[in-house]
Amino acid sequence: MRGADESWGSADLPRSPRAAVAALFHVHYRRLVGLAGLMVDDRETAEEVVQDAFEQLYRRWGTLRDPQAAVAYLNRSVVNGARSRVRRRFTERSFTLPDAGTVDSAESAGVDNRRRDDLMEAVRDLPQRQREVIVLRYYLDLSEEQIAVWLGVSTGSVKKHAHRATAALQKRMEAWA
Repeated sequence: MRGADESWGSADLPRSPRAAVAALFHVHYRRLVGLAGLMVDDRETAEEVVQDAFEQLYRRWGTLRDPQAAVAYLNRSVVNGARSRVRRRFTERSFTLPDAGTVDSAESAGVDNRRRDDLMEAVRDLPQRQREVIVLRYYLDLSEEQIAVWLGVSTGSVKKHAHRATAALQKRMEAWA
């Protein structure tokens, strides 16, 4: 399996847009749903974000300057789509009453490792920017410089958010120990 930011070699990528996007979908769908899920905290929304990213890739295939960079395009599209959904959800919540009962996704209910659940809960509770930095750093394995470019902030800001997020996660996990 290819890394999160690896491109496809010219011999690896099919020539037709449909076949190329289908091949990328087959290889990267689950990973991208995981990425989106970490950012939006909802499996169904994560799947929608990823499906939208693949749809956009297919529609824009002919206009891509470098089809070999399609994986990077998908990563960025998923991150941007997830960020957009989080912003939209925040806006909706600020104008509506909260639901009486919130139901966890089937995926999180099926996870039997309590420590992982605790960590995921702690990541979900981070402020949006800290969560984005942590997800991009540890899920996509991006450097601080790459994260700064993706989020449109300075490298110093990325370092600050990473430090604060790490400290908050460490404090929370120590409290559960």
